[in-house]
Amino acid sequence: MSPNFGPRKGGVTPSLIVVHYTAMPNAQAALERLSDPAHEVSAHYFLDQSGGAVQLVPEAQRAWHAGAGAWGGCTDVNSASIGIELCNAGDHAFSGAQMQALKSLLKEVMQRWGIAAQGVIGHSDMAPGRKQDP
Repeated sequence: MSPNFGPRKGGVTPSLIVVHYTAMPNAQAALERLSDPAHEVSAHYFLDQSGGAVQLVPEAQRAWHAGAGAWGGCTDVNSASIGIELCNAGDHAFSGAQMQALKSLLKEVMQRWGIAAQGVIGHSDMAPGRKQDP
């Protein structure tokens, strides 16, 4: 569990899912960063390369994963989204097991919150020019 979260602002419920990659050398380093209060970053879920999933923040809460950016008029993407971090340094392909785990998790979260496929975006989609993941 990460301490880096708070309430969703304005009573907003998730309408987006933002997929990221960690850009960290390994899963341990990524999980430490996502759970360190000094870094003020988190996500709802972390998927390691073997497909293992860890929930870091309850879905009803606002994780701190999106940062500056916007999507479809929404400027507080953290309040309006579920964040999923994929363990990957950004210099190699995602594993089949990780992609299968992502597919399953996306299906569950989309059903739970009524999020349409158009609401599943990459971090680079909501922060073009600032981010390139995934």
